[in-house]
Amino acid sequence: MGWLWAIIVGFVLGLIAKAVIPGKQHSPLWLTTIFGILGAIAGNAIARAAGVAETRGIDWTRHLFQLVAAIIIVFLGDMAYTATLGKRKQRI
Repeated sequence: MGWLWAIIVGFVLGLIAKAVIPGKQHSPLWLTTIFGILGAIAGNAIARAAGVAETRGIDWTRHLFQLVAAIIIVFLGDMAYTATLGKRKQRI
């Protein structure tokens, strides 16, 4: 069940990150989901390091770290995907 939640959270975080980043992103939905999963993992690690991973009620700070990490990873990942895709199209 943990993997299912990771995919769902990654999907949602990836979509929110895509919506926040200005301009058009060219990465496919499956890659955006993977970037969102990586953002959730990175955000959890940062929250744990900051000492706010486990709080009473809803962990808003942890979710904020996850979202910011997902935005950064989606942005950088999309840039890498576009650069790779652009080079491939130039060779053809």
